[in-house]
This record gives sequence, C-alpha cells and structure tokens, in this order.
Amino acid sequence: MGGASSPPGPSPLSSPALVLRVGGEITITPQPAQPAEGDNLTLEVQGLSGELLAYNWYAGPTLSLAYLVASYIVSTGDETPGPAHTGREAVRPDGGLDIHGALPGHSGTYILQTLNRQFQTEVGYGHVQVYEILAQPVVTANHSMALVEHRDTLRLQCGSPSPAEVRWFFNGEALPITARLGLSPDGRTLTRAGVRREEAGAYQCEVWNPVSISRSEPANLTVYYGPERVAILQDSITRTGCTLKVDFNTSLTLWCVSRSCPEPEYLWAVNGRALKNGQDHLNITSMTAAQEGTYTCIVKNSKTLLSGSASVVVKLSAAAVAMTIVPVPTKPTEGQDVTLTVQGYPKDLLVYAWYRGPASEPNRLLSQLPSGNWIAGPAHTGREVGFANCSLLVQKLNLTDAGRYTLKTVTLQGKTETLEVELQVAPLE
Repeated sequence: MGGASSPPGPSPLSSPALVLRVGGEITITPQPAQPAEGDNLTLEVQGLSGELLAYNWYAGPTLSLAYLVASYIVSTGDETPGPAHTGREAVRPDGGLDIHGALPGHSGTYILQTLNRQFQTEVGYGHVQVYEILAQPVVTANHSMALVEHRDTLRLQCGSPSPAEVRWFFNGEALPITARLGLSPDGRTLTRAGVRREEAGAYQCEVWNPVSISRSEPANLTVYYGPERVAILQDSITRTGCTLKVDFNTSLTLWCVSRSCPEPEYLWAVNGRALKNGQDHLNITSMTAAQEGTYTCIVKNSKTLLSGSASVVVKLSAAAVAMTIVPVPTKPTEGQDVTLTVQGYPKDLLVYAWYRGPASEPNRLLSQLPSGNWIAGPAHTGREVGFANCSLLVQKLNLTDAGRYTLKTVTLQGKTETLEVELQVAPLE
C-alpha cells in the first residue's frame, strides 16, 4: 500500500477531493472522496464497455497474484478472495469495490482488470488515501521545562504515532515562523537556543490530516532570569544612590526591588554589617544617630546564580542636629521611671556627663564613654542609668528628683556643649 500524502492548501479540512483516474475510458472515484478510518468506502467505476465476464481487483502497483484482492464472475455473482483480501472487501456487480470499515492500511494503489467475452482485458489504475482519526499528541522536553535565560536551549518534541502534519502553538496562538524558531524538517522538533524570558509560556503541538485534528495538552515553560535593575525604594520612589534625611525618632521603610525569576533571596547590611533580615523590606522604627549609615540590599537568584545590590545613605535630618532633651514620659508621677531622652547628640562623642543641677563636680550623677564604660559621680543615688545615646534613666522617682538636670558632652575634637532640662514630678493622688 502507498503512504499518506500531504494535503494541499492552507487548511487541512478544506483540501480538494482526490479524483482517481485510470487509463483508457475507465474512471474510478472513491466515495467518500476523503475517507476516514472506519468509513465504509466504495471505489466507484465508470466507463466500462462491452459485455464483461469477470472483474479482478488488485491492491498494489502491479498485476501480481500477491496483490489480488478478489475475482468476480459477472454471470453468477461468485466472488473469490485473493491473497490481498483483508476480510473487508466486496466486489459489486457493477464492478465497483466496497471496503467496509476502511483502515489507513487500505491506502495505496488499486488496479481494476476486466475480462470480456472475447477474452480481452482492460486495466485501470487508481490511488486512494484513508486518513486515520488522530490520537492526541504529547509534547515532551529533552530537558527540564525550567530554563535559564540566554544560557539554556529549549528543545520540544511532538510525539504522535501518525505521519500527519504538525504545527505548533504558543499560549493558544499559532507559533509564527521566526529566525529564532528552529523546526526539524518534519516539524516535530522545536528548538530555541539561548531561550528568552518572553518565550516562557504554554507550548502545544497539533497534528492534522484532512479528516482529523488533535492538539496536545500544554507544556509550560519557565524561564529564570535576573536579578536585574536592583533598586531601593521609599514610598514607591526610587532612592538608590541617594542620601535620605530622616527626622529624629521617626520611622522609615526601605523596599528592595529587582527584576528576577524566581523571587530572589534578600540580605540587608548596614555599613557592611549583615542584618538578620531575609525580607524584601527593612523597617527603621525610631531613627537615631546610631542608625545612620549606608544601607545595602543584596539579592541573589538561586537558579541563575546571579546577584546584585543597591545602596542608600541614611542620615538624620538637619532639624535633628541641634541637641535637645525630652523627658519620657513628659510629666512622670512619683514612683514612675523617666528617661531624659537626648536627640541630636554629637556623632563624634568622646564622653558625656549628667549633673543634678549646675554642671559642677559635686552635682555629677555619672559620666560615660560611648563604649559603655561609666563612672558614678558624687550625686549618684543608685537609681540613675546612662545610655550610649547620652540619655539618662531615673528609676522610681520621688518628689525631690524634680528640678534641673544638666548634660555636658565632649567631642573627639574637644568641643564642649552643655544643655539643661527641667524635670517635673507629679505627686501621687
């Protein structure tokens, strides 16, 4: 039997009918013109002449006994199957050939041989194509369906037992033929070298013939890329490379963004020191001088093995430069604790001292270095605690704690500054 031939024309279901011609005056027409497997097929014969004695049908390219389907005696209606009879063929009295439940294997060349009373023969040749009902094809990948951009090559194969034509679809649309689309001669292998992120999506293949179409399930491609364009945002505004001025004791949220697939891993650092923060944002809840510095976000993509970073400089705003003292709470009650909170203390602090009243040695409560080492003064009661930011905690207040407190700071350059605050203590009711 002959193999399947490709249908002409752009649409597989609109191909013109195949009219089978034979030599001389004999014409053979298949009905239906484009039979599908399982159809009852008739090879109709026109142009027979004379008083015929017998018909011989052959399914093959030559008049060979091996290809004989059946012989038919016209006068008696007797039919004798030949070696090529499949059990589905029957010769008609008018010379036609019926094939019941035709299969793709019935495709090929057929020869009708007639014999008249003068023992003369005529021979006609023809061809018929029986198209199979196509099973659903399957798209398979030579490698993973998760690839790295510009590095990996996409190779997809359309698996189908049928020799039918193949076409490809991307996200439900016919895949256009481009310079980057490599197709094998039979159309069943699709290749894209150095895959790109815009090529991520659902791939399907479709097999078709004039009587049947079948499309595969989607095979979804993921393309890993990045991180790219790493940036730090504040309130949706890009701040990368900028210096942010933040008011004392206010909050700030920095967001780290990038173009990356999958979502990258995040690492934050301040002045080169890593923070325990694996999130895409960093919160500064209460800005002080101790939190000034360079904030860096580092992103890493575990699939592409690439990384990137962005930085901003965070400083106290000019309004916070002037040193002030604020009691917290503002009006404490007898028995409460109070913190004399210092805002805008010197960045290059060498030492500070707190006094109960004027800044004289008998009134000194304590003095402290930025390292945390401190020395109690003559006026220390055991209830006072100093902090690195120059603030002073006074515990379990009594009414005699009310009054003036003085802070004296000395910088590394020897600059001295003195600041006073008046503390009020409310009696218990």
